[in-house]
Amino acid sequence: MTEPQTLQTTRESYDAIASTYAELFRDSLRERPLERALLGAFAELVRANGGGEVADLGCGPGYVTAHLHGLGLNAFGVDASPAMVELAREAHPGLRFEVGSMAALDIEDGALGGVLSRWSVIHTPPGDVPPVLAEISRVLAPGGHLLIDFPATDGPDHETQAYDHAVATAYRWSPDVLAALLRDHGLAEAARTVIEPAPTDQRQFQEVQLLARKA
Repeated sequence: MTEPQTLQTTRESYDAIASTYAELFRDSLRERPLERALLGAFAELVRANGGGEVADLGCGPGYVTAHLHGLGLNAFGVDASPAMVELAREAHPGLRFEVGSMAALDIEDGALGGVLSRWSVIHTPPGDVPPVLAEISRVLAPGGHLLIDFPATDGPDHETQAYDHAVATAYRWSPDVLAALLRDHGLAEAARTVIEPAPTDQRQFQEVQLLARKA
């Protein structure tokens, strides 16, 4: 399969800033109590459905993968950036991290109890997102859960909106539109949170977390 140019550009951009990124964001969950609570609920739901492995897609330097492990999940990370994966392996030698593409996961059908996609689809052009969701659905076991995070558009009249990002072009999504795409791929929305930006935030975007369950 030919690699999309956008994926190559994004990977090279994150390779170039991997060390800086890891330093800037390694403690980011500490000041995000709502997100930590939702990750805790996600972990509880995965365990209640029998556990199983959990993939942190777009894991970056691995700090959220490690957080999931601390919540009792058998978590591993996947990232397109080899530099990010190398940093994750160095920081968390007891965990597994792999280089890979969300659109072509090296994971067997129905193998996972859960998938975390924390801001990992933002650099994927909207037309390429459905194949990613199809892959996520493929690797989830029946009853498995997906937690996907992304920035919201300015309102329901905007299905997607591109915005300038420090690394590569990124995209915001209407929560309703992305939830509908999840349904199209057998992932039913179970919960939704919307976090309003703080007045001091550089970007005044709402942050959305959708929790979905595979039938």
